[in-house]
Amino acid sequence: MNLPGLSALLSPLSVSDFFVSNWPKKPVSVHGAEKTAQSLRTLPFLHSLGSLLNSWPHEIQAHLPDLRDEASSIGATSLDAKKLFENHMGLLFNNVERISPLLKEWIDAIQADLGLPASTYGRCIVYATPDGKGTAPHFDQNINFVLQIHGTKKWRIARNDSVANPTQRHTLGQNLDPELASYAHDELPGAMPESAEEIILKPGSVLFLPRGYWHSTEAEGEALALNFTFSQPTWIDLFTLALRSRLSLSPDWRELADGVSSRDPEKRMTAEANLDQLLIELTADIPNWRASDILGATEGF
Repeated sequence: MNLPGLSALLSPLSVSDFFVSNWPKKPVSVHGAEKTAQSLRTLPFLHSLGSLLNSWPHEIQAHLPDLRDEASSIGATSLDAKKLFENHMGLLFNNVERISPLLKEWIDAIQADLGLPASTYGRCIVYATPDGKGTAPHFDQNINFVLQIHGTKKWRIARNDSVANPTQRHTLGQNLDPELASYAHDELPGAMPESAEEIILKPGSVLFLPRGYWHSTEAEGEALALNFTFSQPTWIDLFTLALRSRLSLSPDWRELADGVSSRDPEKRMTAEANLDQLLIELTADIPNWRASDILGATEGF
């Protein structure tokens, strides 16, 4: 049995080569390694879609045909999901580690191998895709390691030249999130970029897809894929988490924000004066901060 972690998942690509050449911004696919993560591919509930449906006690997401994406989906029971799949709708099983301690071990091992922050949200997702179906072009705010379990899936991927380091997911043709729109440095394309690369995943193939990369998929035959997905905090997240931890020690910062929307001008002025004083004290404190202070608050060391 392979020990959980990047080494088993990416074999025969070495972890050191992965860090030098790919992590965290360049995709890579690994093919033809029949023993890749064998302990994962032989999990009983992944023998077939039927096995997974019979083992699954939670809600399943079914992608509606209007968009073919989780941005347009409905929740379904296992019984209903089977019927929806037969009607050519893709299925998403979220947080699959809930039914498998082994998958939780893999999540923890990969997260440790990558050196991700303690507040990273790691999970396993299984995608069941009918023949000829897949997902619409989109990009994610997280990183993905995709292990093809059954069937063949064609991926088209392209570098995102419109948004650097997105903090939200976006599907082509959907309204742009206001925050995402605020820092998009170029107009988003109307379709997958012409520079898109095609990658074919077969059973045992692994794809590392960085955050923000455009991608779409299409199954050739019924396909089942296991994703290790990690939503990693940004420097913004770590700083604001540490800032809240620091400010919560102050009884003045814990005061209610009274009067900020008052119709009484004097109360609003008093509220602004109180906040100005707090900011003066904060700006005097921040120059004393060091990275070790912030990481000590977020990582526990």
